[in-house]
Amino acid sequence: MKPPSLSGWVLSVACCVAGLVSAVPAGAAELALQGNRLVVSGMLDGTAVKEFADQLGGGAVRTVVFEDSFGGTAEAAGAYADAIRASGAQTEVRGQCMAACAYAFLAGKTHRFGYGAQVNGILLPVAVRPTAAELAVRWRGDETHKTLADFTPPAATVAVATSAISATASTTEAAAKPVDASVKEVKDTRDTHDNWQPDHGVLFTASPTLFGRVYNAYYCDGTQGRDFSKCERLPDADPYKLGVLTP
Repeated sequence: MKPPSLSGWVLSVACCVAGLVSAVPAGAAELALQGNRLVVSGMLDGTAVKEFADQLGGGAVRTVVFEDSFGGTAEAAGAYADAIRASGAQTEVRGQCMAACAYAFLAGKTHRFGYGAQVNGILLPVAVRPTAAELAVRWRGDETHKTLADFTPPAATVAVATSAISATASTTEAAAKPVDASVKEVKDTRDTHDNWQPDHGVLFTASPTLFGRVYNAYYCDGTQGRDFSKCERLPDADPYKLGVLTP
């Protein structure tokens, strides 16, 4: 793809930032069936997982459209992804798709940005800044599952931690303070894995300009908050070449 002109790039960034910053995170996931398209908006927090799986299991849904979904949990992301993969549905992003939504989106038979005048963006959380070599394979095939696993605590670890908390909680009042400290320590460890960081990751955007849609990629370290203009622009990170979007 030819690199955009400077004026086109500046306009692209301005449109992208305006669209991203003005978006307001929604609440729990909401589903809306529109013909053979199932629109999912809001946080993928697990509240609509069963309904989502039932809808896809019926065989009538061909495309799952994620619209302004600003995160969720790793467990919910995996459940949505499994249902999408099993049904063979396509996925599409309309507006913003971040963190948990991004991994569910990648499970589609094909995964694309929607058409229209809106700014589309997808942010995939990463623990550290990926190298150029990692970018080339990170979101292809089984690599997607490996990345998702980075944000999901091992079941055995959580079970042991939970048992330890229960056992300690039943001790005498004299040990109350150590109990509180233990609980906090375990909780903090689990939060590190369980909570998605929707402002930290690799952000791919498609912005409408007078010359057509312009695609860009950025690394956001999370310190910028919702001001994505402060993110580092990544060279040679075409989302089609990297497998984030399919033709």
